[in-house]
Order: sequence, then C-alpha cells, then structure tokens
Amino acid sequence: MTLLLLVAAIASEVTATVSLKLSEGFTKLVPSIMVVVGYGAAFICLGQALKRGMPVGVAYGIWSAVGVAAIAVIGVLFLNERLSPVQVGGIALVIAGVAALEFGGMR
Repeated sequence: MTLLLLVAAIASEVTATVSLKLSEGFTKLVPSIMVVVGYGAAFICLGQALKRGMPVGVAYGIWSAVGVAAIAVIGVLFLNERLSPVQVGGIALVIAGVAALEFGGMR
C-alpha cells in the first residue's frame, strides 16, 4: 500500500508541475486549479506513505528522482523543450543516487 501511495504522490506532483507550465503564470484557470489540487494530493499521498512506515529518505528520494525524470521526458515529448547531454547525465546521476540510497539500506 505504501508503494501505491508513493506512485499516486508522484503522479499528482508530475501533473501539478506540468499544469504549472501550462498555467502561464497562473493566468489560465483550469491549469491553475490543477496545480493546487495536484500538489495538495501529492503531499497528502506522500504523507500517508510516510505514516504507513516508508522511510522518509527513501520516499523522498524516489519521489524526486522519478518526478525529475518524468518531467524531463514530458518536457521533451510534449512541451517542446530540449535536454543537453549534461542534463541527461545529471538526471541519470539523480536516479543512481536514489538507487544507492535504496539498495544501500538492504541487509
């Protein structure tokens, strides 16, 4: 259940972040509402995952790494953004760092 809540938190945060871009500085109503609802849902779901025993470092690490990677891919595919090789490498390092955090705690 904690992993499902974390997935919901990530999906909500990614939706809110894309909506933030689409809101054009909160000048468009529907994307602006999606920002508030999405970030609210993300924090509620993350809080519930933590309440159910997921370690905060692991939860936040996974949430941020998957969120960064997802937003970068969505930006390239749908928002006409570009990623340099250095940026791609940086995203890979973030993901590697989270993997190290996750697997480093296994005994």
